[in-house]
Amino acid sequence: MGPIRHVVPFTELGRHDVGRAGGKNASLGEMTTRLGDAGVRVPPGFATTAEAYEELLGSRDLRRRVEAQIDRLHEGAPLDEVGAAIRSLFLVEPLPAPLRDAVLAAYERLAEEIGRESPEVAVRSSATAEDLPEASFAGQQETYLNVSGADALLEACTRCYASLFTDRAIDYRERMGFDHLAVALSIGVQAMVRSDLAGAGVVFTLDPESGFPEVIVVSAAWGLGETVVSGQVDPDEYTVFKPSMKDPELDPVIDVRIGAKRLKAVYADTGLTRTVDTPDGERNQRVLDDAEIRTLAGWAAAVEEHYGCPMDIEWAKDGLTGELWIVQARPETVQSRRRTTTLTRRRLTAGPGEPLVEGIAVGEAIGQGRVVALDVPVDLDRFPQGGVLVTGVTDPDWEPVMKRASAIVTDHGGRTSHAAIVSRELGVPAVVGTGNGTRILRDGHSVTVSCAEGGSGRVYPGLLPYEETQTDLAELPATRTRVMLNLADPSAAFRWWRLPADGVGLARLEFIVAHQVKVHPMALLHPERLDAPDRHVIERLAEGYLDRGDYFVDRLAHGIARIAASRWPAPVVVRTSDFKTNEYAKLLGGRPFEPDEANPMIGWRGASRYYSDGYREGFALECRALRRVRDGMGLTNVIVMIPFCRTLGEADRVLAVMADEGLVRGENGLQVYVMAEIPANIILAREFAERFDGFSIGSNDLTQLTLGVDRDSEALAHVFDERDTAVVRSIQTLAVRAHAAGRPVGLCGQRPSDDPAFTAILVEAGLDSISVAPDSFAAVKGHVARAETTRENATGRREE
Repeated sequence: MGPIRHVVPFTELGRHDVGRAGGKNASLGEMTTRLGDAGVRVPPGFATTAEAYEELLGSRDLRRRVEAQIDRLHEGAPLDEVGAAIRSLFLVEPLPAPLRDAVLAAYERLAEEIGRESPEVAVRSSATAEDLPEASFAGQQETYLNVSGADALLEACTRCYASLFTDRAIDYRERMGFDHLAVALSIGVQAMVRSDLAGAGVVFTLDPESGFPEVIVVSAAWGLGETVVSGQVDPDEYTVFKPSMKDPELDPVIDVRIGAKRLKAVYADTGLTRTVDTPDGERNQRVLDDAEIRTLAGWAAAVEEHYGCPMDIEWAKDGLTGELWIVQARPETVQSRRRTTTLTRRRLTAGPGEPLVEGIAVGEAIGQGRVVALDVPVDLDRFPQGGVLVTGVTDPDWEPVMKRASAIVTDHGGRTSHAAIVSRELGVPAVVGTGNGTRILRDGHSVTVSCAEGGSGRVYPGLLPYEETQTDLAELPATRTRVMLNLADPSAAFRWWRLPADGVGLARLEFIVAHQVKVHPMALLHPERLDAPDRHVIERLAEGYLDRGDYFVDRLAHGIARIAASRWPAPVVVRTSDFKTNEYAKLLGGRPFEPDEANPMIGWRGASRYYSDGYREGFALECRALRRVRDGMGLTNVIVMIPFCRTLGEADRVLAVMADEGLVRGENGLQVYVMAEIPANIILAREFAERFDGFSIGSNDLTQLTLGVDRDSEALAHVFDERDTAVVRSIQTLAVRAHAAGRPVGLCGQRPSDDPAFTAILVEAGLDSISVAPDSFAAVKGHVARAETTRENATGRREE
């Protein structure tokens, strides 16, 4: 056996060196030596070895003294007492002289390499059992930033060694069955990136919430990255669509969400770091531009391809040079371990009413219990099993408490915060970034925490009833009739990616306008017609946009793109806005632009708005958003659908307006469908088929207008029936005429979910597709399969 090598530069390490340098340092070495040709930049540095740690344990009988404390733990001594005792052993133990000399010599060589005397470095702990597929030790040991000078470096190294025995690390190894003294610690010393003068964050090479693999999610905040990882800030979040990255002419950034970023970590005057308030001018600004996002996403994709698994990556931007760097990379360990063939669905079974607080949903579960509001972690015996933890922000010291919670609610943090990451690992629902959870939620009150309603997590008063169902996707039958999804909420689109759906049969633009744009489009274009309060609110919403129309286009395009990406390359039918005038008037700034109508249901809606003087400019913004998604982002699976088109002349005028805005039917594969919801659409089906590429039946409106029944009338509810002979005959007639013209016919609505007999009618009529809500997909798939079997049997008997 040769002499101990105490320090190894990153340039001599690779991923096979986990046992020698720990997961973190092995990965840094792997990227340094293997991914430079892909453009990936890693700050230079070096690592102490596991052998050096073993030498430390062997000095002055340290190993035996640590073992004695572990024995005390197994005999019933309190964890916090044992942990403190072991850490004190390391903190008072001087580093062996060979290790100390090797670290200081490597530090001098690093200083020469980067051309700075006593350079600032990051000192990171790297356990030899860290970042394994079956267990993640990441975040359990300490990291020290802005360490400068020999004495400060040696002190930081000593504290890193001691951090191998934090209470949370001891507890984790106990639960996972790891021998405490079989896990060694390597220390990574890496040149600091001056992100205190710029920004930093995290990159996941899949959607961390749903596991959707076709996107890269970049989070970013101003200053050092510790505020993002710890959850102290609500960061920006940028979503990049992987397939669009292959074409340099396309914009792969399909979603941009600006976080509050109220704090940032910067260098402290006396060394290390401090947290300060983010200046107002930076809070609403993007940390990264599209070119920088694309660079980071390209690097992340290269790292993922090299490692062959989804990755969790930390990045930093140097404010002095403007350069981007990768400072850590590890395998993603939550979504990659989920069973992909089983879909678990939870839903509240009673109307929940108004939520007490809202934030970002983490996970898809529902939890409930009594609120336990805490400012700091407490002993486990003071936190009841199944309590709802409510606090400002969590860090690793909270993990023992988090394991006992039925749900977690924080004031601050985003989807890559500590609270979010740990709650995913634990399978505990969490609502993060509420802003006011600690102020609103009262200690001891019973609440229900729901993360099963899309991207927004909500906390409701009381213990609400809910149900949980599981579907084995591998057992769903194959059908000739396409079963598609109705999707409205872009934030929830990715959660359904595992469903074997044939695309999206209906994505409603008005939902995106109401919930993500929040402003009437004409109010953005004509602020002079608004009163002062509305004008002020709109100015705040659209801050940073010189052209207020661009705000509408950006928000709408991002919403459409998330839905389209979730099913790529399957077709996604996007219906242009179909608000009624009373609904439009309720949008921010909408009242001056909407007339009062006695019956908005059959009034100024759908196609009639698009070419009119009162909304033509607003429709142009919708067209700009759709064109950006298809032509700019490359999501050409988007099919545009026109609602409530009454006449052939109206169809011609709408198509002409679309062409004026660059949406020309047939160009770049653009298809345009029409809703079949008016008897005229059925009567003139052949003529409409000459103008449109397909039909989608809106069964509610078709029933209403065929039977002359207000679909919202309680008094006439007994008359309103999609299975009425007149309605069924209309569906059958449309299918025959459309198919004769070579046009597909689908139906989007709730009735197939509730009524297998109605599904059978649609299958018998020969419809090409049925589109339903995601939570009804499995049931409708079964209804369709049975109806197709029945139809085949009947056809066979008739042929005989």
